[in-house]
Amino acid sequence: MPQQYNQFLTRIKHKLGIDLTLYKEAQMKRRIISLRNKRGFPDFTSYYRALEKDDVLLKEFTKRLTINVSEFCRNPKRWHVLKESIIPILIGNKRKLNIWSAACSTGEEPYSIAMLFNEYFPHIKVNIIGSDIDNIVLTQAKQGCYQEQSLKNLPDRFKNNYFTYDNGLYHVNRSIKKMVSFKKHNLLADPYPKHIDLILCRNVLIYFTDEAKERIYHNFSDALNDKGVLFVGSTEQIFNADKYHLQLIKTFFYQKK
Repeated sequence: MPQQYNQFLTRIKHKLGIDLTLYKEAQMKRRIISLRNKRGFPDFTSYYRALEKDDVLLKEFTKRLTINVSEFCRNPKRWHVLKESIIPILIGNKRKLNIWSAACSTGEEPYSIAMLFNEYFPHIKVNIIGSDIDNIVLTQAKQGCYQEQSLKNLPDRFKNNYFTYDNGLYHVNRSIKKMVSFKKHNLLADPYPKHIDLILCRNVLIYFTDEAKERIYHNFSDALNDKGVLFVGSTEQIFNADKYHLQLIKTFFYQKK
C-alpha cells in the first residue's frame, strides 16, 4: 500500500504539477483516502485511472486538496492592527503599494484589502494580486458573489457601500473588483512576484511540511521590498524569523529587515 500511494503521488505531480509530498502526510493521505472511498475505488491505482479519464472527478480531487475556508476580514482584531499600525508603516512617504494575497481561495481576502484602502487610505494607489493553485476558486473569486455568512465580520457600512444584494447573494461592486487581479499560482513550484510591500498568507502553511514552509518563507522574504510585511495566520508563528531576514513587529506580522 505505501508503494502504491507513493506511485499515486508521483503521477499526480506529473499530471497537475502539485508535489503532495510537501504537504503533511497524515492529513493529506486521510483526505485523499476519504475522497477515494467516497467514490467507490478500492485502491490508488484504480482511482488514478479514473482521474485521468474523468474531468469532473479530477476537478473534485483538486478542490479537495486545497483548503478553501475564507471570509471577509477573517479575525477582525488582526485587520484592525493592519489598518491602525501596519499600513501606516508601509505607506511612509509612498503613494503606491504592491499587495499580494497568496492562496486567496475565493477572493474574500484581496477584496477585503481593496475595501480597506478605498475606505481609509483613498489617496494610496494599490496594486492587489490574489493568487491560488485552484482554478475553480479563482473563477469564483473573479465573479465576486458571496453568501451572507462570508460577510459576517464586515461592518454594515462596508456591506452597504461595496456590495449589491441580489437573489440571495452579495455581489462585490465593480469599483472594488477592478482593484484586484487574480492569477493561478503554486507556492511550491511557481516563481514569486517581486517588489511586494505586503504579503497576506494566512492559515495555509499549517498544512505543509517544515521543509516546504522553510522554502516558502525564504521565497516570501525575497518577494518583499525592504521593510515590507508578511501577514500570517493565527496558528502560524514563524520560529527563527531572522533566518528569513524577518522580524516580528506585531503578533502575526513580520517585517523584512
